[in-house]
Amino acid sequence: MTLWQVVILASIATLAFKFAGYLIPQRLLEAPTPSRIADLLTVALLAALIAVQTFADGQDIVIDARVPAVIVAAALYALRVPFIIVVIAAALVAAGIRAVT
Repeated sequence: MTLWQVVILASIATLAFKFAGYLIPQRLLEAPTPSRIADLLTVALLAALIAVQTFADGQDIVIDARVPAVIVAAALYALRVPFIIVVIAAALVAAGIRAVT
């Protein structure tokens, strides 16, 4: 299977899931448990994406300038610093570490 076939198949599957969502009764979606699961699932998927993008290089686990940059970004975000400042600070940390090494 080529890359384009995988992309087209994934697109079709995503579209099918989206259309299937319209078939679910509204009362089921408004229940507290499915709503809570959807909220937690979004956070878990975002955390997994951040972890993979921070620690992975292909099939290898790496520790490089991205790790301190993410730590700085998380600390600044916890202090409720504006998002653009968080991004700039994290980029400067990563650039500084890469310039030194």
